[in-house]
Amino acid sequence: MDRKSKIVIAVFALVVVGIVITEIVRPRPINWRPSYTSVDKIPFGCFVLYNELPSIFPNSEIETVDKSVYDVLIDRDSSLTSNYMFINEYIDLDQQETNQILDYVDRGNTVFIAATGFGWELMDTLNIDFGADYSLKEGTTILDLTHEKFEKEEFKLSRGVFNSYFTSVDSIRTTILGHISYTIENYLDGEPDEEVTKPNLIKTRFGKGHFIISTTPQAYSNYYMLKGNSDYVAHTFSYLQDADVLYWDNYKKSGRVFIDSPMRFVLNQVSLKWAYYLSILGILLFVIFKGKREQRIIPIIEPLKNSSVEFAQAVGSLYHQNKDYTDLINKKINYFLAHIRSQYHIETAQINEKTIQLLAAKAGKDIQETKVLIEYILKLKNKNAHTEQESIELNKKITAFKQ
Repeated sequence: MDRKSKIVIAVFALVVVGIVITEIVRPRPINWRPSYTSVDKIPFGCFVLYNELPSIFPNSEIETVDKSVYDVLIDRDSSLTSNYMFINEYIDLDQQETNQILDYVDRGNTVFIAATGFGWELMDTLNIDFGADYSLKEGTTILDLTHEKFEKEEFKLSRGVFNSYFTSVDSIRTTILGHISYTIENYLDGEPDEEVTKPNLIKTRFGKGHFIISTTPQAYSNYYMLKGNSDYVAHTFSYLQDADVLYWDNYKKSGRVFIDSPMRFVLNQVSLKWAYYLSILGILLFVIFKGKREQRIIPIIEPLKNSSVEFAQAVGSLYHQNKDYTDLINKKINYFLAHIRSQYHIETAQINEKTIQLLAAKAGKDIQETKVLIEYILKLKNKNAHTEQESIELNKKITAFKQ
């Protein structure tokens, strides 16, 4: 390896090492992704809430659910009373899961849901619907509760809130437990901003049990639990029954980690990921430089010669040297007439005006051009001796006609 190659490799290695060190030491940006999992300590995870559940529900056994709702409710001990808690930006429930949850609540249990939606089947059965007011600029949102013990308390949210609310509920079976209040800015001159208050927390009866539903899952995240809004969470949980078991859903989460292959695990770990990338880079450098030094010489394979072209050139040279223009012209005429018969299926035994019109039509040529060519051919056929100039002229006319 020459000196120049060593310098290039050294510079490249230094750049890679510099990038790796920079990535390791630079501060990580805050992850504002909504996760709501019990292990995430990011702002919109639920690590704080999950670890406070034993103190909020001291008489309940906390059971973390890492499988489908259907599987949990099918296998549960129905002799024990329980609450089932779902917190996520959106809860995706299919038809079978919906049926199991409805049967679960109908038997006297309680389901707590904090989400902006949870599937059409359940919404239709409970006769409720959601809405939201989106704004280009985040503002302050205020949550309050309707119970007389909590009605003087307000809880402010300032980031990541979508201002979701209930647009319709079943008034016979439903009780409004809380509201969300916010301001809709009016960007038209002279028009005042609109102050909006909508229900965001309800309790709806189904059979012997209840659904408690909130449209503001952000209030239960780490960010707001640590910003002084933990009382709001405790107040909303006070509507749940005192049960033997509390099921915490950790399966239907937007931040749930899917590890279904060893490679996915490697790429999810920063150290292993960089080790993997550097190994791949090292192998590529080895292949490039090692292969360049030891690659065998590729032999040059001469292409096959076109002997038919050489034959045609030899025959042409023979006629040109013997100056037998009459034989050459007769062969050109015969080949051209054979071309007309095979290509356009026109009889050439007798060439007349009809033959010219038919050839012009089938070849897509001007009838005058076709007539000039045929008349020139007939003229040459009637001569006994020919010149080199006539041979050249015939070749030009035939070539122009075939183009």
